[in-house]
Amino acid sequence: MIIETEYGKFELLKDYREAFDLVKFQERYVKVAFDKYTYIVGDMSSEKLRLKGFSTDPKNKKGYKRIPDYLNESCSFNGAYYILKRIKE
Repeated sequence: MIIETEYGKFELLKDYREAFDLVKFQERYVKVAFDKYTYIVGDMSSEKLRLKGFSTDPKNKKGYKRIPDYLNESCSFNGAYYILKRIKE
């Protein structure tokens, strides 16, 4: 599914437990912090949305191949989350 936001277009790759909320995403997104990332993971923790960016560089500590590690180690067990991939125009 393609999502159009005020920060660009994204493909919604995974929406576990229907976590994606466009309004909350746009409230939490910070251009300076997230525009450099291709992948954005949003997860709900204590009723608050947390965003984390991941790059396409696999050597980078924040490479997209580390998304499963992030979900297992830093997110609530069985908690709601989503994964967005930026669509370059």
